[in-house]
This record gives sequence, C-alpha cells and structure tokens, in this order.
Amino acid sequence: MNAAHHSAGDVLAVENLGIAFGGLKAVDGVSFGAAPRAITTVIGPNGAGKTTLFNLISGAIRPGAGRVRLEGRDVTGLSPARLQRAGLARSFQITNLFFDMTVRENLRLAAQVLDPPGAIFRPLSRTSRAALKVEELVERFALGPKIHEPVKALSHGEQRRLEIAMCLASEPRVLMLDEPTQGMSHQDTEDTARLVRGLTKEVTILLIEHDIGLVMSLSDHVVVMHQGRRLAAGTPAEVRADPAVQAAYFGQG
Repeated sequence: MNAAHHSAGDVLAVENLGIAFGGLKAVDGVSFGAAPRAITTVIGPNGAGKTTLFNLISGAIRPGAGRVRLEGRDVTGLSPARLQRAGLARSFQITNLFFDMTVRENLRLAAQVLDPPGAIFRPLSRTSRAALKVEELVERFALGPKIHEPVKALSHGEQRRLEIAMCLASEPRVLMLDEPTQGMSHQDTEDTARLVRGLTKEVTILLIEHDIGLVMSLSDHVVVMHQGRRLAAGTPAEVRADPAVQAAYFGQG
C-alpha cells in the first residue's frame, strides 16, 4: 500500500518535503504524487501538518527539505505568483475574495493572467481571453444572477463557489483546495462535491478535507498525515482498512 510514493506520470510530485519551526518538525519527510485529472486528498487530525504541507507545496512557505515537481519541473520554493504561472492554483481556508467588489470584478482580476501584461488597464474587449474566461466561469458556476452583486452579499456557499471559479480562471494544471466545504450546509457540500468531481475533466485536484464521508466518496487517492509524517496512502478503501490509520484517525485499534 505504501509502495510507490509517486509515479512518472504524476502531474505533481512531492519528495521528502519537510519544514521545522523551532525544534518542531511540522512536516517531516512527506512524499506522494498526484495523478493527472484525479482527486488526491490529504487527511489527518488537527495539527497533523496538512495546511503546512499545502503552504510548502504552494510556495507560501519555503521548504527546509525536499522537492516539489510540477509536470517534471522542479518548482521548489517558487513564489505563489510564479507557481500560478507554472500551472498551480490554490484556494485558502480563509477566503481570498475582494468583498466590496462585484462577482464579475473578482473573476476579471483572477482571469487577467490570461491576457498580455498591461491589458488590465485597457478597455475590456469582448474577445480577450480573460473576458471569454469570465463569461465561461459565470455560466459554469451558475453565478449569472449574482454577477453585479458585491461579493459580501453572497451566501457562504456562493462565496466558496466563486473562489473555486477564481482559481480556475488562470487555467491551472493543478488546483489545490483547502477544506472547500468548511462551514457549508449539507446541500451546499453535496453541490460542491459534484462540482469538484466535474473539474477533473480538465484539472488535477489536491484537496484537504475534514469530512471523512466526503473524502471516501470523492477521492481517487488518499494521503493520511499524522504528527507531520505520512502515515499511509492509497485508495479510500485501502486507507480505511489500514490498522495504523484506524488507530490514529478513527480511534480504533
């Protein structure tokens, strides 16, 4: 079950990634791969190092050890902006939205990376890649009725949906979502799960999610963290059956 940490075909490969804060190893030699157009989910109890791992992969924190490869290219320690240009987009646990701006303005800002530098200052032509991307995302995420509303007027579920749309605006190869269903109603959670599953047609997804039922039904591959280390990895069924996981995570054993 813990055989190959990652394979040659993986879009994202994490190799012995680590960071220590003071004397504490928050992430300690973690390796795994994310297969193309699949959902790889990182789970583990609070304090297991999941968000720190995401910070190391996405460039928010420079790793103390190990490497991150995106489509074979070493991207370890690149800034989040350079990583985004390389094809990696991340949504945060705390939303990253401009609350006083409209839904359209938020999407327009996110999509500006598709246009040549300086295009943001020119009148928006209907044919620009960014403009077309905004229209496509509005349609796809059913944001049409809210397009001219300020983001602060949206429901929690709509805000999270907009945030995922904004991540996709840069046409990433890998999309990292940190607890996308946090604080959502049951219905919103189901809708978001369906949405995320649909995204795998075009993007590889790396997820942190606390809802175990959702993880088991949504994920292709699960990585379990415990006290900064990788405890197990495999299919949802393999991970659920692992005695070490049951002891550490499900309180059995």
